[in-house]
Amino acid sequence: MSMMQHFWFWVALHGWLAVTALATDYVLVAPETAPIHHGAQKLEAALRKQGHTLSRQPAGASRTADVVVTLKRGLAGAAQDGFTLANAGGKITLTGGERGAMYGLLTLAEHVRQGRPLTQIESQQVQPVHEFRAIKFNLPWAAYRTSPALEQHSDTCKDLRFWEAFLDMMAENRFNVLTLWSLHPFPFMVRPKNFPEACPLNDAELAEMRKLWRGLFALAQARGIETYLINWNIFVTPQFARAHHVARWSETWSHYGDGDKNPLLIRYTREVVAQVLEEYPELTGLGITLGERMGGMTPDERRDWLEPTFFAAMASVQRPVKFIYRAPLSANTGSGGTTSAENDRRTRAQIERLPANIPTPVYVEFKHNWSHAHSSPDLFMVHGGPLSDAYWNPPPTRHKVVWTMRNEDMFILRWGEPDFVRAFLSRQRAPHVGGALLGSECYIPALDYITAPGAHKTWRYAFERQWLFYAVWGRLLHDPATPDSVFERLLEERFGPGLGPDLLRAWKLASRVPLHFASFHRGTWDGNLYTEGFSSWTENGPRKFFDVDSFITHPVLDTKRYVNIADFVKAGGVVEAGKHSPLSLAEELERNAAESARLAAVIRQRARPNPTLECELNDIEAWAAYAQYFAEKLQGGVALAQARAKGSAEQQQQAVAALERALQHWKRLAALGEKFNQLPILSNSAQPFSWAQLTPEVERDLERARAPLPPARPTR
Repeated sequence: MSMMQHFWFWVALHGWLAVTALATDYVLVAPETAPIHHGAQKLEAALRKQGHTLSRQPAGASRTADVVVTLKRGLAGAAQDGFTLANAGGKITLTGGERGAMYGLLTLAEHVRQGRPLTQIESQQVQPVHEFRAIKFNLPWAAYRTSPALEQHSDTCKDLRFWEAFLDMMAENRFNVLTLWSLHPFPFMVRPKNFPEACPLNDAELAEMRKLWRGLFALAQARGIETYLINWNIFVTPQFARAHHVARWSETWSHYGDGDKNPLLIRYTREVVAQVLEEYPELTGLGITLGERMGGMTPDERRDWLEPTFFAAMASVQRPVKFIYRAPLSANTGSGGTTSAENDRRTRAQIERLPANIPTPVYVEFKHNWSHAHSSPDLFMVHGGPLSDAYWNPPPTRHKVVWTMRNEDMFILRWGEPDFVRAFLSRQRAPHVGGALLGSECYIPALDYITAPGAHKTWRYAFERQWLFYAVWGRLLHDPATPDSVFERLLEERFGPGLGPDLLRAWKLASRVPLHFASFHRGTWDGNLYTEGFSSWTENGPRKFFDVDSFITHPVLDTKRYVNIADFVKAGGVVEAGKHSPLSLAEELERNAAESARLAAVIRQRARPNPTLECELNDIEAWAAYAQYFAEKLQGGVALAQARAKGSAEQQQQAVAALERALQHWKRLAALGEKFNQLPILSNSAQPFSWAQLTPEVERDLERARAPLPPARPTR
């Protein structure tokens, strides 16, 4: 046994002896509600792991208790998710709404797991800012895209063990809304009474799906999580389309093009939605999209289509149904995405006259910076273009705004940058903001089809790879004042004492790299930008690498802080105060890459051998290699643009040299990407993805840079 192994053996033995010697039977007095029961179970499990026990007594029990939970009823909005934890002489009193009390118990459990005695936990008060903290989860049935990358998750998503683990993660990270997205989910839940042909399942299959849905909704309720179904319009099942010769695009789930206003479609939609609401009373609410397969319809016609379908169905059931109204994706008859202030005003008018049985607030959803929220914390566009202030000026009384923070940029490499989330949330303090939705259209976090097998893989599901991503977003959405020490302790809980500060610092530096890229290189719809792949893609088409020529001319997203290469060279290398020039951005990327790689090396020296930690350090180093590639490409792009403008052979050679260095960084990125992963992986383009497959495209940048220069432009 080595000296280091001896050290860790005696640390573990000493800890075990100390815990065993001080074993205690703690008493919890709490109301017996499902969310509080869930929190108590987690606390009991944490104490048991430390050698203690937890006895539970009902509220009002006379026995002296170590932890007393007092439930405050009747709280609304974010108030029901807060809690107060008071420690008086080692006796803990926990007060909050039902969900807040559960979060308080989960907080106690987390402290215990991290080695703090229950009786020594500090008093604290947590009052959330936002009441809507949601996950966007695209289902693999009637999926938004017809792609093996999505369909491969079907069996995992039919397994309640997966949903239990996923919902546990949501509760632990204070997410309180699960939104489930599908083009047309309803016939996977019921056999429509008047249209049985619409259901694609036989009786046994439907019975299994009903069991799944009811189990999922019950698991969510037990964790204080609301559930919504969100669809796109106008769709039916392929079976219904063929039987009635309507909405024939549904046979292939083709989601762009003109809609169909056939009265049969309206009747069917109203009836199937109402039947789902009746058969699943545990389902919290619905959401709609005024976009796909509503081409050829004016914005008013699209809004009018909702009245006899969704709104009529919701009004017909004898219970409140919460509602997410996705802001229209188009302000004209097209399907590509446009915005206008007039369309915003008319949509708000419809929201304000929604049926009375739809509880307030109605949540009006917008995409923050379209499909690439992990870019700038400032808003530059929603789906289709700029957003007016019509939804919040004057202040609304019936609705609140929620932002969808889409991730179409990082599927393989891990991410965690709490300062970015804090910066975004600092801009969302207005009373009309209800919260945010976090998730992807092109990636389902269920089956882990990315990680290679080996000792490093200590998890089962895809979402567990990105544990820090969910922890950072969920906890800061719940309480923006959450300090870095919380995330440092989570890192130490996984990887060992003393590593948290350096690990979090390394993750912050590494995670800024994709934010810089998506702010510098503007993306719109999903495939228009795939940040970690330095590329774009089209459905069933080729992947397009961002070569040096397109890189020079492509516009930036964040016009407050960045300028593109072409404009920088045209302005003679002068930029406005407060903006990153391409060269100053390159310098920052190089500094951050060097420091994050240094921290990874320091952590590796200090840490106990841990293959799972190696996975995370590998991703930090991969982002560092990406940053160095990005930096050299910026420098090479500037030199090449200047060479072409001036006819300068010297600057051309500088460009070639920079792009040669960039190629070496790319090859290192490709090697790091393959170290713990099964690449290439399935994607929503026709081609699977790996960095190595794009290496020939990176090499072609050298050919472009070496091409004969055009004649120098005349100067005035």
